[in-house]
Amino acid sequence: MMEQNPTPNLGSRQNQNQNQTQTQTQTPIPIHPSRESAGGESGTSPGPTPTPTPPQRTPSSSSLHKASLASAHSHRSSFVEGLRGLPASPRSQRHPSFTQAALQDLLNHPPVARQHNPRFAGRDWRDIAIGELISDDDVRWVELDTSVEDASMALVKNTISNVVLIRETPTSTSPISTFDYSDLNAYVLIVVGLGQPPDDLVTLYDDIAKRAQARDSIPLRDIQPICRKETLVTLQGDEDLIRAVELFGSGIHRILVTDFRGEVSGILSQIKLLEFFWNEGVNFPVIDELYPKLMKELGIGTHQIIAVNSDSPLADALTLMNQEGLTSVAVVDNGFNVVGNISTADVKLLLSAASLPLFQNTCMHFVSVILTERGVEKGKDSFPVFYVNPYSTLAHTVAKLVATHSHRMWVVESASPSHSAPSTPSIPPTVFVSNSAPLTSQPAAAGPHYPSPSVPASALPGSHLSGRLTGVVTLTDILNLFAISTGLHPTDPSEQRARRRRSSSSSIRPSMDSSRASIDMRR
Repeated sequence: MMEQNPTPNLGSRQNQNQNQTQTQTQTPIPIHPSRESAGGESGTSPGPTPTPTPPQRTPSSSSLHKASLASAHSHRSSFVEGLRGLPASPRSQRHPSFTQAALQDLLNHPPVARQHNPRFAGRDWRDIAIGELISDDDVRWVELDTSVEDASMALVKNTISNVVLIRETPTSTSPISTFDYSDLNAYVLIVVGLGQPPDDLVTLYDDIAKRAQARDSIPLRDIQPICRKETLVTLQGDEDLIRAVELFGSGIHRILVTDFRGEVSGILSQIKLLEFFWNEGVNFPVIDELYPKLMKELGIGTHQIIAVNSDSPLADALTLMNQEGLTSVAVVDNGFNVVGNISTADVKLLLSAASLPLFQNTCMHFVSVILTERGVEKGKDSFPVFYVNPYSTLAHTVAKLVATHSHRMWVVESASPSHSAPSTPSIPPTVFVSNSAPLTSQPAAAGPHYPSPSVPASALPGSHLSGRLTGVVTLTDILNLFAISTGLHPTDPSEQRARRRRSSSSSIRPSMDSSRASIDMRR
């Protein structure tokens, strides 16, 4: 019946659909594609009903059609409609967010913020007085009769200058010596029976070891013969920085600063002076223009190095630093890749009886202990970076030295492909360990090994980002560069290094000297 009278029925449906359209502008509902077609057809002029086409649901056409309909009728889209037609997730197309090459580039050239002091703005550093860089907090005193144990605690608490001054009496204001981590390392080695005394000190070494094992109090006065150090250098606080830069560039590590009465008012160290030049370099064009230059271009540092294998006992590293007058030593794997750093300041982790097994455990294990303790102190995981490469800028190198408060940065090349198989470098340097054998032929450590977990070099975070050890650059090298660049005349730093190197009659010394040939490995 409806096919014979199509016109009236269509007219009626048209009115109904128009009413429905008006209702739809007030009630937002999802529209099905088949109903969209029907509604669209009812808006045409009366005529034969066209053959309906089957609905097609494609994301693009459906979304566009609904969007136009919603715009034409002020239709507010439903939540489901709002989710359609969105761009694909970037996860399906993204590339690795941070490649190793990009990470290495960031390590080589990190963004570094420097804190400038406005009181140095517009001034020539040559006119700045030494006293402007020191503080009373730098000075910590002990007496000759202070026990080694108490002096060690005072040293650990003095995190600013890492040294305590020794005076004769509590009322004295004149220092007669100092006590630092190198002295503490020498004392600890004697206590655990690892000291290598010269012939004239054998009796003293035995006496100190026996008294320590009996828990007797040992005053600093009794250990002064084993505390060999550089001559105390003193400057008045009103002197210009020129003299301090010359001394530091000549290899002096610290300067005692006195007031007009001759009393010590502060201690200026190499790292504190370098930190000053780093933060205030923008005020000193002669210094600041050096920072963008590459280490390779400046030619500072040396290829003559001593390192310790990660599998060697910790006792080897401590003995090596004591015998060679070093404040730190690189820890390398069998591919000569730097995997850590051990310094004399880390001896503070060995002051309890419970730490005795660490001496015969590996250097790699001790590096993991250092990182764990640092994480406990600062409340987060940390992997301090003690290395740069020849294409690092001087600014990057100085920033790392300041951040880590280290005396030296190890210079590395690209990492060796294997962390386990020995590799022979095609060019110098030849790196020696404490038993004087090259790392490629380092024998396994003899003696008992205490039951502590062994940590492989590759297990530490960031260790694979280092590279083969090829050289070292020190605070002395950089301050020597600053001195020469500004027209000063520092003396040869090797003279001070020779003074720090202790003479010894142990078997380590002759064998290492004979292995060096023409290469001086001291640093």
